[in-house]
Amino acid sequence: MHICRNIALPLAFCGVLSAAPAPTFSKDVAPILQQNCQNCHRPGEPTPFSLMSYKEARPWAAAIKEAVQIRKMPPWFADPHYGKFANDRTMAQKDIDTIVAWANAGAPEGDPKDLPKPVSFTPGWIIGKPDLAVAMPAKYEVPAAGTIDYQYILIPLNLTEDKWVQKAEVRPGNRALVHHVIAFIRPPDSRWMRDAQPGVPYVPKKGGEEGNSEFLVGYAPGMPPDVLPDGQGKLIKAGSDIILQMHYTANGKAGDDRTTIGMIFAKEQPKERVFTIAATTNKFAIPPGDPNYEVDSSFEFGADTHVSRLMPHMHLRGKDFMFQAVYPTGEKQVLLSVPHYDFNWQLIYNPAQDLVMPKGSKIECVAHYDNSPNNPSNPDATKEVKYGDQSWEEMMFGFFDVAIDADKDLSSIMPPRKAKKGL
Repeated sequence: MHICRNIALPLAFCGVLSAAPAPTFSKDVAPILQQNCQNCHRPGEPTPFSLMSYKEARPWAAAIKEAVQIRKMPPWFADPHYGKFANDRTMAQKDIDTIVAWANAGAPEGDPKDLPKPVSFTPGWIIGKPDLAVAMPAKYEVPAAGTIDYQYILIPLNLTEDKWVQKAEVRPGNRALVHHVIAFIRPPDSRWMRDAQPGVPYVPKKGGEEGNSEFLVGYAPGMPPDVLPDGQGKLIKAGSDIILQMHYTANGKAGDDRTTIGMIFAKEQPKERVFTIAATTNKFAIPPGDPNYEVDSSFEFGADTHVSRLMPHMHLRGKDFMFQAVYPTGEKQVLLSVPHYDFNWQLIYNPAQDLVMPKGSKIECVAHYDNSPNNPSNPDATKEVKYGDQSWEEMMFGFFDVAIDADKDLSSIMPPRKAKKGL
Protein backbone atom coordinates (compact mmCIF):
# COMPACT_ATOMS: atom_id res chain seq x y z
CA MET A 1 0.00 0.00 0.00
CA HIS A 2 2.74 2.44 0.97
CA ILE A 3 4.67 1.57 -2.19
CA CYS A 4 1.63 2.29 -4.41
CA ARG A 5 1.04 5.60 -2.68
CA ASN A 6 4.66 6.57 -3.01
CA ILE A 7 4.64 5.78 -6.74
CA ALA A 8 1.28 7.33 -7.51
CA LEU A 9 1.97 10.64 -5.81
CA PRO A 10 5.14 11.49 -7.76
CA LEU A 11 3.51 10.44 -11.03
CA ALA A 12 0.53 12.68 -10.42
CA PHE A 13 2.82 15.47 -9.31
CA CYS A 14 4.92 15.10 -12.46
CA GLY A 15 1.76 15.24 -14.56
CA VAL A 16 0.95 18.63 -13.08
CA LEU A 17 4.45 19.90 -13.66
CA SER A 18 4.52 18.67 -17.28
CA ALA A 19 1.23 20.29 -18.33
CA ALA A 20 2.06 22.63 -21.22
CA PRO A 21 1.26 26.29 -20.67
CA ALA A 22 -1.53 27.73 -22.78
CA PRO A 23 -0.40 29.37 -26.05
CA THR A 24 -0.42 33.15 -26.06
CA PHE A 25 -1.16 35.56 -28.86
CA SER A 26 2.19 37.34 -28.68
CA LYS A 27 4.43 34.27 -28.71
CA ASP A 28 2.43 31.58 -30.50
CA VAL A 29 -0.56 32.92 -32.44
CA ALA A 30 0.76 36.14 -33.99
CA PRO A 31 3.39 34.31 -36.12
CA ILE A 32 0.67 32.00 -37.48
CA LEU A 33 -1.56 34.93 -38.40
CA GLN A 34 1.38 36.66 -40.12
CA GLN A 35 2.06 33.63 -42.26
CA ASN A 36 -1.52 32.64 -43.07
CA CYS A 37 -3.93 35.52 -42.57
CA GLN A 38 -2.60 39.07 -42.48
CA ASN A 39 -2.03 39.34 -46.22
CA CYS A 40 -5.81 39.69 -46.50
CA HIS A 41 -6.95 40.45 -42.95
CA ARG A 42 -5.58 43.97 -42.69
CA PRO A 43 -6.86 47.51 -43.25
CA GLY A 44 -7.64 48.35 -46.87
CA GLU A 45 -8.41 44.77 -47.90
CA PRO A 46 -11.89 43.31 -48.51
CA THR A 47 -11.92 41.02 -45.47
CA PRO A 48 -14.49 41.95 -42.78
CA PHE A 49 -11.94 42.43 -39.99
CA SER A 50 -8.23 42.96 -39.39
CA LEU A 51 -5.91 40.56 -37.55
CA MET A 52 -2.86 42.79 -37.27
CA SER A 53 -2.91 43.10 -33.47
CA TYR A 54 -4.15 41.37 -30.34
CA LYS A 55 -6.79 44.05 -29.83
CA GLU A 56 -8.15 43.31 -33.32
CA ALA A 57 -7.92 39.51 -33.10
CA ARG A 58 -9.22 38.92 -29.56
CA PRO A 59 -12.94 39.51 -30.31
CA TRP A 60 -12.73 36.98 -33.14
CA ALA A 61 -10.96 34.18 -31.27
CA ALA A 62 -13.92 31.77 -31.34
CA ALA A 63 -14.65 32.49 -35.00
CA ILE A 64 -10.98 32.01 -35.94
CA LYS A 65 -10.93 28.71 -34.05
CA GLU A 66 -13.99 27.41 -35.90
CA ALA A 67 -12.78 28.61 -39.32
CA VAL A 68 -9.42 26.85 -39.05
CA GLN A 69 -10.88 23.69 -37.53
CA ILE A 70 -13.25 23.13 -40.45
CA ARG A 71 -10.54 24.40 -42.84
CA LYS A 72 -12.74 27.18 -44.15
CA MET A 73 -9.77 29.46 -43.64
CA PRO A 74 -7.33 29.96 -45.18
CA PRO A 75 -9.41 29.21 -48.31
CA TRP A 76 -8.03 26.30 -50.33
CA PHE A 77 -10.19 23.86 -52.27
CA ALA A 78 -7.81 21.51 -54.08
CA ASP A 79 -8.28 17.80 -53.35
CA PRO A 80 -4.95 16.77 -51.73
CA HIS A 81 -5.07 13.42 -53.53
CA TYR A 82 -4.23 15.09 -56.87
CA GLY A 83 -1.15 17.17 -57.45
CA LYS A 84 1.01 19.34 -55.25
CA PHE A 85 0.86 23.13 -55.41
CA ALA A 86 3.50 25.74 -54.62
CA ASN A 87 0.88 28.17 -53.28
CA ASP A 88 -1.01 25.63 -51.14
CA ARG A 89 -2.72 27.64 -48.40
CA THR A 90 -3.52 24.64 -46.21
CA MET A 91 -2.69 25.49 -42.61
CA ALA A 92 -0.42 23.03 -40.82
CA GLN A 93 -2.20 20.87 -38.25
CA LYS A 94 0.16 22.00 -35.48
CA ASP A 95 -0.83 25.63 -36.20
CA ILE A 96 -4.52 24.72 -36.11
CA ASP A 97 -3.98 22.97 -32.76
CA THR A 98 -2.20 26.06 -31.41
CA ILE A 99 -5.06 28.38 -32.36
CA VAL A 100 -7.65 26.00 -30.91
CA ALA A 101 -5.72 25.71 -27.62
CA TRP A 102 -5.32 29.50 -27.48
CA ALA A 103 -9.04 30.11 -27.98
CA ASN A 104 -9.99 27.39 -25.48
CA ALA A 105 -7.72 29.00 -22.87
CA GLY A 106 -9.54 32.31 -23.16
CA ALA A 107 -7.30 33.82 -25.86
CA PRO A 108 -4.55 35.17 -23.57
CA GLU A 109 -2.37 37.98 -24.89
CA GLY A 110 0.92 37.03 -23.24
CA ASP A 111 3.93 39.31 -23.09
CA PRO A 112 3.94 41.90 -25.92
CA LYS A 113 7.74 41.62 -25.89
CA ASP A 114 7.30 38.16 -27.46
CA LEU A 115 5.62 39.58 -30.56
CA PRO A 116 7.43 38.88 -33.84
CA LYS A 117 8.63 41.74 -36.01
CA PRO A 118 5.61 43.16 -37.90
CA VAL A 119 5.28 42.20 -41.56
CA SER A 120 5.71 45.17 -43.87
CA PHE A 121 2.90 45.73 -46.35
CA THR A 122 2.51 48.42 -49.00
CA PRO A 123 -0.78 50.20 -48.23
CA GLY A 124 -3.28 49.57 -51.00
CA TRP A 125 -1.22 46.90 -52.77
CA ILE A 126 -0.54 43.23 -52.14
CA ILE A 127 2.22 43.02 -54.77
CA GLY A 128 4.13 45.97 -53.30
CA LYS A 129 4.66 49.40 -54.80
CA PRO A 130 3.94 49.19 -58.56
CA ASP A 131 6.40 50.38 -61.18
CA LEU A 132 3.36 51.55 -63.15
CA ALA A 133 -0.20 52.13 -61.95
CA VAL A 134 -2.95 53.05 -64.40
CA ALA A 135 -6.46 54.03 -63.38
CA MET A 136 -9.71 54.46 -65.23
CA PRO A 137 -9.61 58.07 -66.47
CA ALA A 138 -12.98 58.79 -64.88
CA LYS A 139 -15.39 57.24 -62.40
CA TYR A 140 -18.09 54.94 -63.73
CA GLU A 141 -21.52 55.63 -62.26
CA VAL A 142 -23.32 52.40 -61.31
CA PRO A 143 -27.13 52.62 -61.02
CA ALA A 144 -29.03 51.24 -58.05
CA ALA A 145 -30.86 48.62 -60.11
CA GLY A 146 -30.94 46.93 -63.48
CA THR A 147 -28.67 44.72 -65.57
CA ILE A 148 -25.43 46.39 -66.62
CA ASP A 149 -23.71 45.22 -69.79
CA TYR A 150 -20.00 44.58 -69.56
CA GLN A 151 -18.23 47.91 -69.94
CA TYR A 152 -14.91 48.04 -71.82
CA ILE A 153 -12.55 50.91 -71.05
CA LEU A 154 -9.50 51.70 -73.16
CA ILE A 155 -6.44 53.03 -71.31
CA PRO A 156 -3.46 54.02 -73.48
CA LEU A 157 -0.11 53.13 -71.89
CA ASN A 158 2.09 55.21 -74.20
CA LEU A 159 5.03 52.84 -73.70
CA THR A 160 7.95 53.53 -76.02
CA GLU A 161 9.70 50.23 -75.26
CA ASP A 162 8.67 46.65 -74.54
CA LYS A 163 7.98 45.77 -70.91
CA TRP A 164 7.84 42.40 -69.17
CA VAL A 165 5.31 42.21 -66.32
CA GLN A 166 6.23 39.94 -63.42
CA LYS A 167 3.57 41.06 -60.96
CA ALA A 168 0.16 42.62 -61.61
CA GLU A 169 -2.81 43.48 -59.42
CA VAL A 170 -6.30 44.89 -59.87
CA ARG A 171 -7.57 47.26 -57.19
CA PRO A 172 -11.32 47.87 -57.59
CA GLY A 173 -12.49 51.28 -56.52
CA ASN A 174 -15.77 49.89 -55.17
CA ARG A 175 -15.75 46.19 -54.30
CA ALA A 176 -19.46 46.26 -53.44
CA LEU A 177 -20.31 46.99 -57.08
CA VAL A 178 -17.41 45.43 -59.02
CA HIS A 179 -18.10 41.77 -59.71
CA HIS A 180 -15.03 41.16 -61.81
CA VAL A 181 -12.35 42.89 -63.87
CA ILE A 182 -10.17 41.53 -66.67
CA ALA A 183 -7.28 43.66 -67.85
CA PHE A 184 -6.36 42.78 -71.44
CA ILE A 185 -3.24 43.79 -73.32
CA ARG A 186 -4.15 45.09 -76.78
CA PRO A 187 -1.03 44.90 -78.99
CA PRO A 188 -0.40 47.83 -81.35
CA ASP A 189 -1.38 45.78 -84.42
CA SER A 190 -4.72 44.60 -82.99
CA ARG A 191 -8.05 45.66 -84.50
CA TRP A 192 -9.95 44.74 -81.33
CA MET A 193 -12.04 47.60 -79.94
CA ARG A 194 -10.83 49.85 -82.77
CA ASP A 195 -13.91 52.07 -82.32
CA ALA A 196 -13.37 52.58 -78.57
CA GLN A 197 -12.33 56.03 -77.38
CA PRO A 198 -9.78 56.33 -74.54
CA GLY A 199 -11.48 56.45 -71.16
CA VAL A 200 -15.02 56.24 -72.56
CA PRO A 201 -17.03 53.15 -71.48
CA TYR A 202 -17.72 51.03 -74.58
CA VAL A 203 -20.09 48.14 -75.25
CA PRO A 204 -19.00 46.27 -78.39
CA LYS A 205 -21.48 44.94 -80.89
CA LYS A 206 -21.86 41.20 -80.70
CA GLY A 207 -20.06 39.52 -83.55
CA GLY A 208 -18.62 42.81 -84.70
CA GLU A 209 -15.17 42.69 -83.10
CA GLU A 210 -12.00 41.35 -84.66
CA GLY A 211 -8.39 41.24 -83.55
CA ASN A 212 -6.29 39.78 -80.79
CA SER A 213 -5.56 40.50 -77.15
CA GLU A 214 -3.82 38.88 -74.21
CA PHE A 215 -4.93 38.38 -70.62
CA LEU A 216 -2.80 40.46 -68.24
CA VAL A 217 -4.49 40.15 -64.84
CA GLY A 218 -7.96 39.72 -63.42
CA TYR A 219 -10.00 40.37 -60.33
CA ALA A 220 -12.89 38.40 -58.88
CA PRO A 221 -13.92 37.71 -55.28
CA GLY A 222 -11.06 35.94 -53.51
CA MET A 223 -8.76 36.00 -56.55
CA PRO A 224 -5.10 36.71 -55.69
CA PRO A 225 -2.85 39.07 -57.67
CA ASP A 226 -0.82 37.72 -60.57
CA VAL A 227 2.72 36.96 -59.33
CA LEU A 228 5.10 35.12 -61.64
CA PRO A 229 8.39 33.54 -60.52
CA ASP A 230 11.76 34.90 -61.57
CA GLY A 231 12.49 34.08 -65.19
CA GLN A 232 8.88 34.43 -66.35
CA GLY A 233 6.87 37.43 -67.52
CA LYS A 234 3.97 38.68 -69.63
CA LEU A 235 5.00 40.86 -72.54
CA ILE A 236 3.55 44.32 -73.15
CA LYS A 237 4.87 45.51 -76.50
CA ALA A 238 5.64 49.17 -77.06
CA GLY A 239 2.53 50.98 -78.27
CA SER A 240 0.13 48.55 -76.56
CA ASP A 241 -2.97 49.61 -74.65
CA ILE A 242 -4.85 48.19 -71.68
CA ILE A 243 -8.51 47.39 -72.14
CA LEU A 244 -10.52 46.75 -68.98
CA GLN A 245 -13.53 44.48 -69.07
CA MET A 246 -15.67 45.74 -66.20
CA HIS A 247 -18.53 43.69 -64.81
CA TYR A 248 -20.67 45.79 -62.47
CA THR A 249 -23.59 44.40 -60.45
CA ALA A 250 -26.27 46.72 -59.08
CA ASN A 251 -27.00 46.07 -55.40
CA GLY A 252 -29.85 48.46 -54.63
CA LYS A 253 -27.64 51.45 -53.89
CA ALA A 254 -26.16 53.67 -56.58
CA GLY A 255 -22.43 54.29 -56.46
CA ASP A 256 -19.34 54.81 -58.55
CA ASP A 257 -16.08 53.03 -59.27
CA ARG A 258 -12.62 53.93 -60.47
CA THR A 259 -10.52 50.78 -60.74
CA THR A 260 -6.70 50.82 -60.86
CA ILE A 261 -4.19 48.32 -62.30
CA GLY A 262 -0.70 48.05 -60.83
CA MET A 263 2.30 46.40 -62.51
CA ILE A 264 5.82 45.49 -61.42
CA PHE A 265 8.22 44.87 -64.29
CA ALA A 266 10.93 42.20 -64.49
CA LYS A 267 14.41 43.64 -63.99
CA GLU A 268 15.64 41.83 -67.11
CA GLN A 269 14.07 40.00 -70.03
CA PRO A 270 12.80 36.66 -68.72
CA LYS A 271 13.59 33.34 -70.32
CA GLU A 272 9.93 32.41 -70.63
CA ARG A 273 6.85 34.25 -71.85
CA VAL A 274 3.59 33.43 -70.10
CA PHE A 275 0.17 33.33 -71.76
CA THR A 276 -3.23 32.67 -70.25
CA ILE A 277 -5.41 30.29 -72.28
CA ALA A 278 -8.69 28.50 -71.52
CA ALA A 279 -10.39 25.22 -72.23
CA THR A 280 -13.94 26.52 -72.50
CA THR A 281 -17.37 26.01 -74.00
CA ASN A 282 -20.65 27.92 -74.18
CA LYS A 283 -22.62 24.99 -75.56
CA PHE A 284 -24.69 23.89 -72.59
CA ALA A 285 -28.17 24.25 -71.10
CA ILE A 286 -28.58 23.23 -67.45
CA PRO A 287 -32.09 21.83 -66.85
CA PRO A 288 -34.23 23.25 -64.03
CA GLY A 289 -33.68 21.42 -60.77
CA ASP A 290 -30.73 19.35 -62.00
CA PRO A 291 -28.36 18.77 -59.04
CA ASN A 292 -25.37 17.43 -60.98
CA TYR A 293 -25.28 18.62 -64.60
CA GLU A 294 -21.99 17.87 -66.38
CA VAL A 295 -20.18 20.13 -68.85
CA ASP A 296 -16.80 19.40 -70.42
CA SER A 297 -14.25 21.24 -72.55
CA SER A 298 -10.78 20.60 -73.93
CA PHE A 299 -7.69 22.21 -75.46
CA GLU A 300 -5.07 20.47 -77.62
CA PHE A 301 -1.46 21.65 -77.72
CA GLY A 302 0.09 22.13 -81.16
CA ALA A 303 3.67 22.04 -79.84
CA ASP A 304 5.65 20.96 -76.78
CA THR A 305 5.07 23.32 -73.86
CA HIS A 306 4.37 23.31 -70.16
CA VAL A 307 1.58 24.57 -67.92
CA SER A 308 2.38 26.66 -64.86
CA ARG A 309 -1.02 27.61 -63.35
CA LEU A 310 -4.63 26.42 -63.25
CA MET A 311 -7.82 28.33 -62.48
CA PRO A 312 -11.39 27.01 -62.71
CA HIS A 313 -14.18 29.53 -63.26
CA MET A 314 -17.93 29.07 -62.94
CA HIS A 315 -20.77 31.08 -61.44
CA LEU A 316 -23.27 30.49 -58.63
CA ARG A 317 -24.35 27.01 -59.69
CA GLY A 318 -20.78 25.74 -59.95
CA LYS A 319 -20.36 22.56 -57.91
CA ASP A 320 -17.01 20.95 -58.76
CA PHE A 321 -14.28 21.22 -61.39
CA MET A 322 -11.48 18.97 -62.62
CA PHE A 323 -8.47 19.49 -64.90
CA GLN A 324 -7.09 16.36 -66.56
CA ALA A 325 -4.15 15.89 -68.92
CA VAL A 326 -4.48 13.39 -71.75
CA TYR A 327 -1.08 12.60 -73.25
CA PRO A 328 -0.37 11.37 -76.82
CA THR A 329 0.27 7.90 -75.37
CA GLY A 330 -3.32 7.79 -74.11
CA GLU A 331 -2.22 8.09 -70.49
CA LYS A 332 -4.42 10.32 -68.33
CA GLN A 333 -3.49 12.32 -65.23
CA VAL A 334 -5.69 14.43 -62.96
CA LEU A 335 -3.91 17.76 -62.56
CA LEU A 336 -6.39 19.47 -60.23
CA SER A 337 -9.64 18.46 -58.60
CA VAL A 338 -11.82 21.01 -56.82
CA PRO A 339 -14.60 18.92 -55.26
CA HIS A 340 -16.34 21.87 -53.60
CA TYR A 341 -16.20 24.92 -55.84
CA ASP A 342 -16.90 28.26 -54.14
CA PHE A 343 -17.89 31.20 -56.33
CA ASN A 344 -16.80 33.61 -53.60
CA TRP A 345 -13.18 32.42 -53.79
CA GLN A 346 -11.79 32.44 -57.34
CA LEU A 347 -8.49 30.78 -56.52
CA ILE A 348 -5.47 30.12 -58.71
CA TYR A 349 -3.51 26.89 -58.28
CA ASN A 350 0.22 26.86 -59.05
CA PRO A 351 1.63 23.34 -59.54
CA ALA A 352 4.78 22.75 -57.49
CA GLN A 353 6.49 21.83 -60.75
CA ASP A 354 5.51 22.92 -64.24
CA LEU A 355 3.37 20.35 -66.03
CA VAL A 356 5.07 19.14 -69.22
CA MET A 357 2.69 18.93 -72.19
CA PRO A 358 4.15 17.23 -75.29
CA LYS A 359 2.72 18.16 -78.68
CA GLY A 360 -0.68 16.52 -79.13
CA SER A 361 -1.46 16.50 -75.41
CA LYS A 362 -4.84 17.76 -74.29
CA ILE A 363 -6.18 19.45 -71.21
CA GLU A 364 -9.68 18.21 -70.57
CA CYS A 365 -11.94 19.94 -68.05
CA VAL A 366 -15.05 18.47 -66.46
CA ALA A 367 -17.42 20.61 -64.37
CA HIS A 368 -20.68 19.90 -62.57
CA TYR A 369 -23.45 22.35 -61.74
CA ASP A 370 -26.12 22.27 -59.04
CA ASN A 371 -29.28 23.91 -60.34
CA SER A 372 -31.44 22.38 -57.61
CA PRO A 373 -33.25 24.04 -54.67
CA ASN A 374 -30.64 22.43 -52.39
CA ASN A 375 -28.02 24.87 -53.65
CA PRO A 376 -28.30 27.88 -51.30
CA SER A 377 -26.54 30.11 -53.88
CA ASN A 378 -28.91 29.19 -56.71
CA PRO A 379 -30.71 32.32 -58.00
CA ASP A 380 -33.65 30.32 -59.39
CA ALA A 381 -33.90 26.52 -59.48
CA THR A 382 -36.96 26.66 -61.76
CA LYS A 383 -35.08 28.14 -64.73
CA GLU A 384 -32.96 26.53 -67.43
CA VAL A 385 -29.49 28.07 -67.34
CA LYS A 386 -27.29 28.79 -70.34
CA TYR A 387 -23.98 30.50 -70.90
CA GLY A 388 -24.01 34.23 -70.18
CA ASP A 389 -22.09 37.17 -68.78
CA GLN A 390 -24.22 37.81 -65.69
CA SER A 391 -23.81 35.97 -62.40
CA TRP A 392 -27.28 34.41 -62.61
CA GLU A 393 -26.20 32.83 -65.90
CA GLU A 394 -23.30 30.38 -66.11
CA MET A 395 -19.79 30.00 -67.47
CA MET A 396 -17.35 27.13 -67.90
CA PHE A 397 -13.71 28.20 -68.16
CA GLY A 398 -10.68 26.10 -67.35
CA PHE A 399 -8.05 28.85 -67.41
CA PHE A 400 -4.39 27.84 -67.46
CA ASP A 401 -1.06 29.55 -68.02
CA VAL A 402 1.49 28.22 -70.49
CA ALA A 403 5.15 29.22 -70.46
CA ILE A 404 7.14 29.16 -73.71
CA ASP A 405 10.55 30.43 -74.78
CA ALA A 406 10.46 34.23 -74.69
CA ASP A 407 11.30 34.51 -78.39
CA LYS A 408 8.45 32.24 -79.52
CA ASP A 409 4.98 33.30 -80.58
CA LEU A 410 1.76 32.04 -78.99
CA SER A 411 0.57 30.69 -82.35
CA SER A 412 3.24 27.98 -82.14
CA ILE A 413 1.29 26.09 -79.46
CA MET A 414 -2.23 26.64 -80.74
CA PRO A 415 -4.29 23.55 -81.66
CA PRO A 416 -3.60 22.19 -85.15
CA ARG A 417 -6.13 23.27 -87.74
CA LYS A 418 -8.48 20.51 -88.80
CA ALA A 419 -8.65 19.88 -92.53
CA LYS A 420 -12.08 20.47 -94.04
CA LYS A 421 -13.93 17.48 -95.38
CA GLY A 422 -13.44 16.90 -99.07
CA LEU A 423 -10.08 18.71 -99.21
